[in-house]
Amino acid sequence: MKFETTNKPQSMFSFSSLTDIVMLLLIFFLLSSQFVIQTGVKVKLPGARNNEQSTPSKLIVSINEDKRVFIGNDETSIDLLAMRLSEKVADSKEQNLIIRADKSVEVDMVIKVIDAAKGIGITKFTIETEKELY
Repeated sequence: MKFETTNKPQSMFSFSSLTDIVMLLLIFFLLSSQFVIQTGVKVKLPGARNNEQSTPSKLIVSINEDKRVFIGNDETSIDLLAMRLSEKVADSKEQNLIIRADKSVEVDMVIKVIDAAKGIGITKFTIETEKELY
């Protein structure tokens, strides 16, 4: 005896649920890509028309508009800068110091940072700038 069922196999696949999932993933990645935060100290860098991409370095000294000095994200004083830099150099064996100075900082502060770095044997310096638009 053969029984008839009302459930018949569909001959076509419904893509509506797959399309919803793809759209949700697309929206998620578009929104989450906008929240990439640059870590570090907030500094308004001076502009330059002919700046180059600096090579990544673990030795970054930032000077903000309040003349506070940071190595990476750690605040230090200008007097202890040489000692803290020597600890970082001993750990990473890196010889390129990137200086991120706010554009309102006097040149005197930048010279003090360079002098402290030269005192411990660092010979390469990069002053980071922003690309200035014409």
